[in-house]
Amino acid sequence: MSDGSFATTRWTVVLAAGRRGSPEAGAALATLSEAYWYPLYAYARRRGHTPEDAEDLTQGFFAELLEKNYVRSADRERGKFRTFLLTAFARFLSRDYQKKRAQKRGGGRTPLPFEISNAEGRYRREPFHDMTAEKMYERRWALTVVEQALARLGERYARAGKERLFERLKGYIDGSGSDDVYREAGAALDLSEGGVKVAVHRLKERFRQALRDEIAQTVSAPEHVEEELRHLREALER
Repeated sequence: MSDGSFATTRWTVVLAAGRRGSPEAGAALATLSEAYWYPLYAYARRRGHTPEDAEDLTQGFFAELLEKNYVRSADRERGKFRTFLLTAFARFLSRDYQKKRAQKRGGGRTPLPFEISNAEGRYRREPFHDMTAEKMYERRWALTVVEQALARLGERYARAGKERLFERLKGYIDGSGSDDVYREAGAALDLSEGGVKVAVHRLKERFRQALRDEIAQTVSAPEHVEEELRHLREALER
């Protein structure tokens, strides 16, 4: 990604709006929030909050985040949406928010652009082990980045009329394919084994670029992309 195109990424738009705010920044922040709210829900649950309270806290935080210009506290030079979000949420939790909640859950709250009702079901499938709230947040953040990149790549394949190819081969992006698996996939896709290997290789290359593009949306400068990629790998390896 060139420096020129980087200036149009979502987090850069949000940061550039600064104190004055803008419709473009609000839309960009809403898009990022929609994609990355779940790591904060998991963080709140791991901190000991009940499912109901974690849901309310997450929704309340994003309602304020979207309504008020919390972004003014982010460092424009070193801004990473990942660290900004957790820092702001931790501060939010440190306040006595329970007393400020509406008496009726959801009462008077601005509708949010994402669906949170399935959050607890997702959380119950988390591998807890000895994971701290912070480590859980980092792991879920990394997985969300991967999920977003994979979803965007799938959309590109679908637009190109190759949705079936993508769905059949996406499980081999991690290098888990074998000759037998490729022959089986080739039979299903009417491709030779060699053709499947070429398609998987292209898919891997495109996924790596999609991952870089997704990460670029959440940092404030292109030189931070490699650092975030390293952080993502470390979070996934824990």
